[in-house]
Amino acid sequence: MSALLPTPLHDCRSLVEEAVFTACRLELMALKPGNVHIHAEGHGMSVTQFLDSAAAIAPILATPGRPVGEAILRAVAATRGVAGCNTNLGIVLLLAPLAAAALCRDKGEPLRLRLARVLDGLSVADAADAFAAIRLALPAGLGDARQHDVAEAPCVDLRAAMAAAADRDLIARQYATAFADVFAFGVARGRSALHRGASPAEAASAIHLGFMALHPDTHIARKHGVAVAEQVRAQAFRLERRLSIGPTFGIHSGAGRWLLAFDRALKRRGLNPGTSADLTVACLFVLRLAGDLPAGPWPPDDNRRNLIEPTIARDAQCLRSTRLWSAKLWWATATRSLTSISSSVRAAAPPRPPSARP
Repeated sequence: MSALLPTPLHDCRSLVEEAVFTACRLELMALKPGNVHIHAEGHGMSVTQFLDSAAAIAPILATPGRPVGEAILRAVAATRGVAGCNTNLGIVLLLAPLAAAALCRDKGEPLRLRLARVLDGLSVADAADAFAAIRLALPAGLGDARQHDVAEAPCVDLRAAMAAAADRDLIARQYATAFADVFAFGVARGRSALHRGASPAEAASAIHLGFMALHPDTHIARKHGVAVAEQVRAQAFRLERRLSIGPTFGIHSGAGRWLLAFDRALKRRGLNPGTSADLTVACLFVLRLAGDLPAGPWPPDDNRRNLIEPTIARDAQCLRSTRLWSAKLWWATATRSLTSISSSVRAAAPPRPPSARP
């Protein structure tokens, strides 16, 4: 597909708004171990909250001329209003500069070059608004920073503040590297999966698991420590290698079963690779703008919920079917295990002595 932006023949604002929602919705359609998705919710959050958040932030991020920091703060405030919790701080931090770059149609430059100009133009005011947004979102495991703490007024621009945290936060690192992980790894991986016949949701799963296998997830590291994050990365790497042997990531005969098993294991431990999911949304946004992904359902008016609800009903049916399948699989496995244990015990038991006859 050809790139959708920049072109004077399209309404740039509408395209960016639609791309934001499409990326957020598609990320929820993908089976992403440890995160909230239509196949299994978790961590006290629902798919509906994430859909509401996506609909709330899309028009804000697609407003031309709005400073990046202001867009971040407005989007986080809108999310709190509809979801009541932090569902998308990382997504907003990543999409705000990307959307601003997509809205710059002054020069016929590739998106990443325009993004570099947006990042170079970030100000101290952008940092102040972004810090306020982070305080409002109250992300888990934030803690205190030795330099440029969000609890204090910033003295440097937003890109410099992010660069200071780049060694411990993958989202901050994108600001320092002009989104190198997004463009060089995630977008390339998603495009490769699509070219090999994967569906959009399967490509999103491939991107997400790829990020989990590539870096220790910094959301897990903040909440549970670096050692736990590295352990999860190693597990994701082994699973990623197993699934990548097929011609297409998503159609491997055991892909769904293994991903669901990994998903359950992570959620039992309260582990949420949220940074990997945030980076996946950013990659899907870029792929949509490039024309590699089709548009999702995007209502043109305020009746978004009415048009989204039928999809949620189908997703809920899929969720119920998946849970039923998981329960049947668990019962069959447990039955086989008990039978095997019983046989082993009988085989290992010493023979009974002959009973005395009268």
